[in-house]
Order: sequence, then C-alpha cells, then structure tokens
Amino acid sequence: MIYESTRDVSKKINPSEAILQGLSEEGGLFVLRDLGKKKLNLEKLIGKNYYEIAEEVLKLFLDFSNEEIKYCVENAYRGKFSNESITPLVELSDSFILELFNGPTSAFKDIGLSLLPQLTKIALTKVNDKNNILILTATSGDTGKAALEGFKDVDRTKIMVFYPNDGVSTVQKVQMQTQEGENTKVCAIHGNFDDAQSGIKELFIDEEFKRQLLEKNIKLSSANSINIGRLIPQVVYYVVSYLELVNREKITLGDKINFIVPTGNFGNILAGYYADKIGLPINKLICASNSNNVLYDFLTTGIYDRNRNFLKTVSPSMDILISSNLERLLYYISDCDNKYVAQLMNNLKETGKFEVSDEILRKIQEKFQTGYTSDDDTKKTIKLIYQKDNYLLDTHTAVAYKVLLDNFDKEHKNIVLSTASPYKFTESVYSSLNDFSDEDEFILMEKLNELTKVTIPKNLKDLDKKEIRHNDVIEKNDMKKYILEKLGDL
Repeated sequence: MIYESTRDVSKKINPSEAILQGLSEEGGLFVLRDLGKKKLNLEKLIGKNYYEIAEEVLKLFLDFSNEEIKYCVENAYRGKFSNESITPLVELSDSFILELFNGPTSAFKDIGLSLLPQLTKIALTKVNDKNNILILTATSGDTGKAALEGFKDVDRTKIMVFYPNDGVSTVQKVQMQTQEGENTKVCAIHGNFDDAQSGIKELFIDEEFKRQLLEKNIKLSSANSINIGRLIPQVVYYVVSYLELVNREKITLGDKINFIVPTGNFGNILAGYYADKIGLPINKLICASNSNNVLYDFLTTGIYDRNRNFLKTVSPSMDILISSNLERLLYYISDCDNKYVAQLMNNLKETGKFEVSDEILRKIQEKFQTGYTSDDDTKKTIKLIYQKDNYLLDTHTAVAYKVLLDNFDKEHKNIVLSTASPYKFTESVYSSLNDFSDEDEFILMEKLNELTKVTIPKNLKDLDKKEIRHNDVIEKNDMKKYILEKLGDL
C-alpha cells in the first residue's frame, strides 16, 4: 500500500510516512493510485456499530495491523463523545440530519482529529525516526480547536494553530484562546483563512525552514485535511449513515442516496467521494456553498477563480476561496494524471485561476451537484426548520439545508451533514429566530437555550469563565518568524 503525490508520481511513501509528513515536499497531496480496487463488503457491516465499521474502512487505507487499528479507534472515540453512536442520524419531515458535532469541541472536525493523533502515535512507532513532530495548522474556526484538543499533551508532538483574527465566531476564538496543554500554541493573523492556509503550505515547501527545524530534531506535519490521516476517518460516517438507513428499513441495501455537504476546503465532501469509490451507493454529492461560492462556480463552469472579493458570512468556517482538497478530486477524475494536476495547481498559484477540460467537468458533474446560499436565506432556513421540525440548525448546516430545498430529489433519500453545534455561532442562530441582539455571545447562549431547550454542550457552557492563555496576533507574513521564536516555549 503506497501513497503518491498528486503532483509527482515519483514521490511515493507508505501510509505511516504520509500521515507523519502531511504534505508532499513539492506541495502535492498524498493519494492512493488504486483507490477503489478494494471494496467494502456492506452486507457484512449491516448491524455493526461505529467502531466496527471504522475498523473495516481504515483497513482499506492503512498498513496497520488489525490490533493497531482497533487501538486507534477505541482510544479516539470511546467515552469521548456525548453520543455513544458518535454520529447519530436524525429524521426530519423531509430528510435526515447526520449529526457530526457530538465530540469534544462540538464540530465535525472532531471525527478526524480525535483519530489522527492516535494514527500519528502508531505511525511514529513504524518509522525509524527519532525526530519530534510539529503540527502546523491553519483554521477557519473548527479545525484549530479540534486539532489542539486532539494533540494536547500527545508525546513527541507540538502543535501550533493560526486563525484569522476577525474571521471566526466569538465562541470559536475563545475555544482556541483558552486551550490548555503544554505542547500547544495558538496565534491569530491579520488576514483571512486563505492567507493562513497559504502561509502554512509555503512553509511545508520551504527547505531552509525545514532545515532549521531539523536542527532542533523537529519535522513538520499537518492536522488539516490535506493530511490523509485526517481525511480517511471522515469516510467512516458516510458508510455508517447509509447502513443506518438500511437498519431502519428506509432503504434497501444497494439503493443510492444523496449527501448534502456544507463545503469550504472540500475535505468533508471529498470523504464522500472516497466512500463512493470504495463501494458506497451514492447518487449525488451535493456541494453547498455560502456567498464565497468559488466551488459553485467551478462545479458549474469548470473554471476555478479565486480572484474575487473575500466575503465574511454568518457561516465563517466556509469562508474559503482556496479549497485544497479539490486537488485530490482532480487527480482521480483525470485518471491519476499527476502532471495535469501539477499544471492546474501551478496555474492557480501563478494566476489565481485554472480551467479544466469539458471532459473533466462532465465526469465531475456525474457525481457532484452544487448550490449556494446567501446569509439572509441561511438565517431564514434556520427559522423555517426550527418552526417546521423543532430542530435547530447551525449556520453551516443551514446552508446545506437551503441547497437541499432548492434541489430537492424525491426519488432518493437525502442526508444533510450537520457540521457544528448551533451554540458555536450563537449570535447568528439567535438572531435567526429573534431580532438582532448585540448582547454578549455567552449571554445569548443562555437565552437560546431558554428559547429552544436545546442542550448547551458541556465544553461550551462555561467557556467564558476559562483563563485566556493564547492572545498573540501577528501579520500574515510573520508566521515563519513567529514559529521559530515560539518553539522554545513548547
């Protein structure tokens, strides 16, 4: 089982090395060329629980022993999620909601970032490398906290997270600023998520920077979904939710269904494409964007163009114009043409845009549909679903739900992926049900609870009373300098 770079077929490494390295040295993402040659036996998985299904999925992507995989899954999830089924499926009047926010930070990133540290620990035992690992991560809000929580005090690792100072919700910011752990560091930048993500990617191909780290016995890795070890755990909940529909006799094994996914960096929906490749019967993966609709335009026209205004929306975790994981889709759709992918990515870097052929676009559109939603419609959808189904959506899930309503398919069952607790975006959710209020976000959290009776997650309830431990803010071009200066604190 060998992973290769999306941009260079000669860059080949084993799964453990791919997890530890995160990103290929020339900037490509690690992929399995023969993805899909091994298929899940779905019939044998009917009636199995999350842990058992996860183990079978991970076997298709890792060269770990069965015992090592079981160890990772158990240590990632057992007793750490508020719902023992991990990703419960909730039936509404016209669709299903897949709740991915029952983990320790109330966001879907917990699924991948609870497992990645466990995979990293095992991977470190499999390679003959005595260096420590520095996790560098950019976040639009949720990845940062989930990565910090997952890697907190994990042996032989240090983690630094960078986020846009004015581009996350109040709750997301406080979650990161109060992060504990002797090996954690959090810093805001003056810029947006794309600035943070691009800065991190540049550091991964900066040979001088990596040499300076090696002098300190440190190697780089990432907790973003550019790391294959973060992406593959997300494949599991597509399989789990499909089998749950079979268990409930809502579908028959083999029936195709739709997944509607709020999408920014393209990792979450790409995990659905991976699930499709290993045999899950998916009709359409529906990519839901907010007003930063660069993916909508690409999936409609074949032209990816980030040369546009960056908009701040009520769904800030989707405020992204450079969707990194799209690169992996382009690799597979182009029949694993590394040179073609490298050319597209170079065009994106040099001009801010690229265009795929009509044939490539046609193949993408066979599996993917798309839609986008304004802030106003997002908030109206939160109110609509609450009044109709007594169910409270967050601002990202509401984007997906509005796109579902705009493209409703009566012929197939529809699952909307719910990516965060509504309490992570309290002001926007509260003002969707009531008039706008400029009260403190944590006061509004209590008011939203009184209004809806939806339980506030334990990790958010007294967040405002925790000590602020990280309050650094830097210019976006000073990330390298900051990292080298602060490493000694970890």
